[in-house]
Amino acid sequence: MANPGRSFLQVAATEEAVAPPLRVVQIEGLVILKIIKHCQEFSPALVTGQLLGLDVGSVLEVTNCFPFPVREEDEEIEAEGANYQLEMMRCLREVNVDNNTVGWYQSTLFGSFQTVELIETFMNYQENIKRCVCIIYDPSRSNQGVLALKALKLSDSFMELYKSNNFTGEKLREKNLSWVDIFEEIPIKVSNSALISAFMTELEPDTPVTQCDYERLQLSTNPYLERNVEFLIECMDDLSMEQQKFQFYYRNLSRQQAQQQAWLQKRRSDNNARKAAGEEPLPEEDPSNPIFKPLPEPSRLDSFLITNQIANYCNQINGVAGQSFSRLYLMKALHEN
Repeated sequence: MANPGRSFLQVAATEEAVAPPLRVVQIEGLVILKIIKHCQEFSPALVTGQLLGLDVGSVLEVTNCFPFPVREEDEEIEAEGANYQLEMMRCLREVNVDNNTVGWYQSTLFGSFQTVELIETFMNYQENIKRCVCIIYDPSRSNQGVLALKALKLSDSFMELYKSNNFTGEKLREKNLSWVDIFEEIPIKVSNSALISAFMTELEPDTPVTQCDYERLQLSTNPYLERNVEFLIECMDDLSMEQQKFQFYYRNLSRQQAQQQAWLQKRRSDNNARKAAGEEPLPEEDPSNPIFKPLPEPSRLDSFLITNQIANYCNQINGVAGQSFSRLYLMKALHEN
């Protein structure tokens, strides 16, 4: 039996405190069509837009969206973009459409979306929204006959570490955080009303073959594979540069430790001589000495993001190559028959 002494706000606060983790992102079919249309129209340029919906328990419902205008990087134009966003949400509220922000969507080129800018956008959204997601759509991947749509969020452990801005090796080992723990992919569930499902059933042609089925049989995947390999090589070069930074840091650290040991040995020998002469020994620590100044360790965030990108490109190459072999074997069997 409910406690009559508790107010509605107290009950709501309790429910919010024990909210279940996000399990699935439920997107309306119309929202997916809007996202695809916006990203395809401006491809290969990258575009973004706002996601609107409701946060219901472990399900994040995305019921509507609207695109952001394409603009240059300028403070005045960015302010106009913010005003545009507020005006759009006000108009949606007036026509009784969901206007609760639950995240944003953006297009990507060959899966190159794991950047510091994406993390900063997540953190900015997180200041006002408890749970938000980013829908990533890749038009280049979708041209291969696959709906390249995924929902991402930052892991709680990574956000806690990002707020402290401490990505040293010791802190990462303490939190047991690796490069695979930055982003979490949330399963996507497409939802349509019964009326739309019935209407789509009426529109479905008699033949089960669609244009998407024909695209899956395309044998020309060389351009897609070449671009992925090119991006993969660039990421490997970037990762090599990051490793050189750490090698330079460890060389300087070893040199500093050797200088500290030499200084300590000299100070101890001086103190032994002073003790023999009946004088007070000098302190063995001298913070003013430059050799005792700690060297700043480079952040490992960039190397983690680059490693994520490398894994993404490898998975895409592996997937497309496997599909290409299947198509070749299929066409070979058809020609033989």
